[in-house]
Amino acid sequence: MIATDLVRILIIDDHEVVRRGVKQILEEHFLYVEVGEANTGAKGIAAVRKEPWDLVIVDISLPDQSGLDLLGELHSTAPQLPLMILSLHSEEQYAVRALRAGAMAYLTKNTAPEELVRAVKQALRGKKYVPATIGERLAGNLSKSPPGSEHHILSKRELEVLVSLAQGQSIKHIAQ
Repeated sequence: MIATDLVRILIIDDHEVVRRGVKQILEEHFLYVEVGEANTGAKGIAAVRKEPWDLVIVDISLPDQSGLDLLGELHSTAPQLPLMILSLHSEEQYAVRALRAGAMAYLTKNTAPEELVRAVKQALRGKKYVPATIGERLAGNLSKSPPGSEHHILSKRELEVLVSLAQGQSIKHIAQ
């Protein structure tokens, strides 16, 4: 990508302070960038259908749907559109699932701004970005399956239920 090209990035996150922070980081590191914002998955899908984007950054926990489900919808809507996850959840919970679902990168919200920019640049080039922490875990998982890590055999929904239970949500709330 040429440095003078306009880059259009959509951020889908329900927290305004996160959207503003990511937008500020992107504006500091890209010469020409236009950042769009959506606070729900539905609004994000509508924005992708309405306008062309070069990259979409998605949160895992949205008020109307799972970010992993949203990845699938976005991929169906715009198959060539690079997608990234920026989440509060640790890598071990969702990173592999997100990458398998088509994300170009999975970063946590405590990621350094410089690493976010590196991941965005890689995704814009059509290449996956795997932070060192995820790379080390993936490499370790290839050689052995440590005790207590059996959550990787769960389906996406089973893992969502498990995480919700661990967060103290009621079964009734989870079922809804």
